[in-house]
Amino acid sequence: MTPHFDHYERRTPAPGSVAAWFVLGIALSERVPWWAAQWIADGHDGPALRELAGLNGREPHAVRDLLPAALAEAGVELSMPLSAAACEAFGLLAELHLTGQASARWVAQQVEQIAFHTDYDTEVLALPLGHLYGLVDEWEGGWGRTEEKLEAEVREHCIEQTQAA
Repeated sequence: MTPHFDHYERRTPAPGSVAAWFVLGIALSERVPWWAAQWIADGHDGPALRELAGLNGREPHAVRDLLPAALAEAGVELSMPLSAAACEAFGLLAELHLTGQASARWVAQQVEQIAFHTDYDTEVLALPLGHLYGLVDEWEGGWGRTEEKLEAEVREHCIEQTQAA
């Protein structure tokens, strides 16, 4: 299962967030054309961005092919290292949790998926939220700490992640 931050987003994600998701391999291609249209409405423009906004989202290869050029037209380059992309994604996860838009368990599940998509990159796992990798096993297995202690740990790491960004 691919993480899906937009489920909790009340606004269109910034091009920088989508670039990070693309680098991590977790950008939802079916949502990208809508976001591109919103970026155009926000004042970004260019031929790749317009073409991307015109796609229906059911063409994932076309979306992935156009997204780098469209992001460049929106002022975002995809040359970020994996750890920087994860830091961006983790920062959003932390924000969503700390503002009450995402549960602690959901955050832990998303961290688990990002760890998987980054092939358990040591720099990604060294980030504050990266330390939550493995917490889902404890949560779902029902062994170890109480749910309240697990939630407190997620909150603590979310605070650390926002301070690190």
